Amino acid sequence: MADRAAKEALFDRLAEVAKALGHGRRAELVDVLSQGERSVEVLAGEIGQTTANTSHHLQVLARSGLVATRREGNHVYYRLTSERVAELWSALRDVASRHVAGISDYVDAYLGPRDDIATVTREELAGDLDTGNVVVLDVRPLAEYEAGHIPTAVPIDPLRLYDQLRKVPRDAQVVAYCRGPFCAYACEAVRALESDGVTARRLEEGFPEWRRAGLPVDTGSKTAPVTT
Repeated sequence: MADRAAKEALFDRLAEVAKALGHGRRAELVDVLSQGERSVEVLAGEIGQTTANTSHHLQVLARSGLVATRREGNHVYYRLTSERVAELWSALRDVASRHVAGISDYVDAYLGPRDDIATVTREELAGDLDTGNVVVLDVRPLAEYEAGHIPTAVPIDPLRLYDQLRKVPRDAQVVAYCRGPFCAYACEAVRALESDGVTARRLEEGFPEWRRAGLPVDTGSKTAPVTT
């Protein structure tokens, strides 16, 4: 008969992964890292924490095997250890959205009511790309765009959102996307465009989900950014 103590030790060790994600800032770090590698300093800015606090959270994630590091000069860069970690985060997020009471209230408080925002699925957008009848806006920081983006997508700097959106043709059919379903950038872009008379929709999820679905991805700055 299998050893009960050994089984308990095994499941306790497996639970370390869940414990590592059992903190909002660490979950936020995994969400950001699903976009790509980041330095500790950049991650600290993303989650609104000191570098020391951010390093502590990253070390917890590293001990659980969720992130890996590399050093370049005086900077330490973190990345997810595999795409499976991003899939784990996506599954956790989806389960919470479906089954945890009150989550929608928190989402609405952060993103605002979204009933007025039209959406498009990955499959629908892929079809629109084939016809060439859509303008796609990547509303993420430029470094994330250059690391990978939907083909033909135009980069829009979230920090200069309203200035850059003025350059979008008024008669365009627009789809905006950002980091995922809990990212505010695409929602803000769609609201701004609609208020200016431009027909706009938001991709239901974000770039990480598009990439994991095996849909086409480009890298680098192959599409000229909208500028003022």
